Amino acid sequence: MPALLPVAEAQQHLFALATPLPEELRPLAQAAGYYAARNVAALRTQPASDLSSMDGYAIRFADLPGPWQVIGESAAGRGFAGEVAPGQAVRIFTGAPLPPGADTVLIQEEAERDGARLTLTGEGPLRLGGSVRPRGLDFAEGEMIIAAGTRITPARLALAAIAGHTELPVRRRVRVALLSTGDELAPPGAPLGPDQIPETNRLLLAALLADLPVELIDLGILPDDRAALEAAFRALDCDLLVTTGGASVGDHDLVRPALEAAGADIDFWKVAVRPGKPMMAGRLGDALVLGLPGNPVSAFVTATLFVRPLIARLAGAADPLPRPRIVPLGEALPATGPRADYLRAELIDGRAHAATIQDSSMLRTLARATCLIVRPAGAPEAKTGDSAEILDIA
Repeated sequence: MPALLPVAEAQQHLFALATPLPEELRPLAQAAGYYAARNVAALRTQPASDLSSMDGYAIRFADLPGPWQVIGESAAGRGFAGEVAPGQAVRIFTGAPLPPGADTVLIQEEAERDGARLTLTGEGPLRLGGSVRPRGLDFAEGEMIIAAGTRITPARLALAAIAGHTELPVRRRVRVALLSTGDELAPPGAPLGPDQIPETNRLLLAALLADLPVELIDLGILPDDRAALEAAFRALDCDLLVTTGGASVGDHDLVRPALEAAGADIDFWKVAVRPGKPMMAGRLGDALVLGLPGNPVSAFVTATLFVRPLIARLAGAADPLPRPRIVPLGEALPATGPRADYLRAELIDGRAHAATIQDSSMLRTLARATCLIVRPAGAPEAKTGDSAEILDIA
């Protein structure tokens, strides 16, 4: 394995470690944001009968240009009980079932009624079936409506409901434990010692993962103490442990040795990405482990590239990776080195403008950013207006 693993290879290593979690049935009202565990088929046909798409009169196309005798009315949820014979029409409203014998709707703006007598005043329907939504226009019973691995969006929830479902097969929630390490860290709002700063990464990560099907477990802040870290790792009960800080090679970077002492197998360590190089991944018992850098921007970038896709994979997503898009650059960018750069940037008038300072400790530039400019390793200098990939982050 190379000393620095390219981002795409690191993502594939993670996916090889991850097996989608067990399936469960969830009520529709609780299924938003999950991923379908298998294909979902319609339990009914929609619409179940031919419906009018306009207010007007149900007629036989062959009877044009009329006149007709109006023999009744069809409304949504209350159709006409009889049958339309030649020369007859039924007053019909949007969403109402087309009565037997009728095959077309004459819209009310092109008709005039005098008692039961109906005459054509406009151009009339131009084709058989005009202003009619035919049976099965949306879907037929047995047709696949949601593919396995597809995220359950609000629209797909509504689709499942109208297709006759009350619950959906999904993967259970991913239990994600968050842990920060470092003697310099204190909880936000707590009194700070002379060399301490407020800890932000657990808050940042919890918010970043909130739209995914997760159960978050807050393990708090642990000091730079190998015994304390090892004890916490041995007591682990989750699907995924995400640590921040202590993942590098300094004397106080104790996450890796503590994980290994607790029985973890480290799959890779160090990724060819900037910011975020000192990131590790492995397995500890039944749990996957991701060790992120402590600098908040590095934690954000690596969580975007690795934590979110890994959770989506565990949750059954067919396509768990973030999707870049192409935009022009707002200014020239220098050539990159052996690591891929993920630059905080803002979209202004459709162009990506990179922040002037990209230091990984600076949260203010991250808060202002709306996207990350993706610059591959070994990329040449880019000119203003050149196309670049971005990942939207706001």
